[in-house]
Amino acid sequence: QVQLVESGGGSVQAGGSLKLSCSISESISSGKCMAWLRQASGKEREVVASILTAGETYYADFVKGRFTISQDNALNTVTLQMDSLKPEDTAMYSCAIRYGYRCSANPGSFHHYGQGTQVTVSS
Repeated sequence: QVQLVESGGGSVQAGGSLKLSCSISESISSGKCMAWLRQASGKEREVVASILTAGETYYADFVKGRFTISQDNALNTVTLQMDSLKPEDTAMYSCAIRYGYRCSANPGSFHHYGQGTQVTVSS
């Protein structure tokens, strides 16, 4: 069973930055969509950003221009650079993998999920 382990969460003031990393226990060099999702307390889980192995990226409107997703195929890691953080970005962030050559904005459509890392942004 593939394992996804997130790191890099923490507490930061509004306007600050954090960088999340996801380490995957299998190769991500082809045929996979990697994504970062988040779930705030009392809210539905949502897709924040995704990246295909070919490099095509997707960002939810609420993070465009502030967050950047990238992947390192040699290290089997996916990172999420989060800048200009807002209090409404507070959530549990997790990474996920979907097999195939298409990503999806449906948070329930991924095959495996990590446990998550907490991000808290104070005003």
